[in-house]
Amino acid sequence: MKTTILPFKMSSRGKPLTAASLLILLMKVFSGNSLTCHPAEYQTGNECCHKCPPGSRVKTDCTEFRSTTCLPCLEGTYMNQPTGLKNCFPCTNCNTDPGLKIKTSCTSTSDTVCEPLEGFYCMDVKDKGCEAAQRHRHCEPGQYISKKGTASTDTECSDCTDGTFSNGTFTSCQPHTQCESVNLQMIRPGTATTDVECGHSSKIPAIVIVVIVVSLLLIADVVVFILIKKRKCLTGLFSKKSENSPPEVHQPEEARQMVEHQQQQR
Repeated sequence: MKTTILPFKMSSRGKPLTAASLLILLMKVFSGNSLTCHPAEYQTGNECCHKCPPGSRVKTDCTEFRSTTCLPCLEGTYMNQPTGLKNCFPCTNCNTDPGLKIKTSCTSTSDTVCEPLEGFYCMDVKDKGCEAAQRHRHCEPGQYISKKGTASTDTECSDCTDGTFSNGTFTSCQPHTQCESVNLQMIRPGTATTDVECGHSSKIPAIVIVVIVVSLLLIADVVVFILIKKRKCLTGLFSKKSENSPPEVHQPEEARQMVEHQQQQR
């Protein structure tokens, strides 16, 4: 669309124009020859051409005798507004950042919208999408997750207080186990990162040891007493048997010689 130059009168309020006024007026007239296109048009050379609609691009510019011709955007490109460009914009690739995934796929009239993967949060927000993401913070042992991370915020961690523990994955610190409440004894005390270790103690109480020693001594005394008693009984028995046995009979020498003589004759 060209600017039309209107005729003007050589006077102002009935008075003749001075040389300075005429010069200023001429400058304004010549400056009006520059093109000013409508927002729905784009300038090319000395012409104002109609823009192509969203989802398309310019194939050929308009001339004095023909209008602008347009083509659809190629696959993988888009145009989200009326344009006078001959190429559409390339679609965003969410895979360029390892922490992103596709939320909304690219179309001819809109770009791809990316969002953080599970366990990540967005660090660079653009329009309704995300351009860069980072993994959520991992809490250290001895800390708990005081605020869980979201797609837009990082995880927050806090330290456990005395008498509690966490391995870094708990949403609150857990109190140390009271071994006495489960009829066990504490083997190892708890820390900020580990629970108390409970179990059956391997140590024998002193009173049990005393009872065992006393019992063994009593048993030993009884065994000794029995052995002594038995020995006395056996000794008395042998003594009584010796007293009741008949006296040894000594044969006369003559009888002995007679027996030997008879045995020789045989």
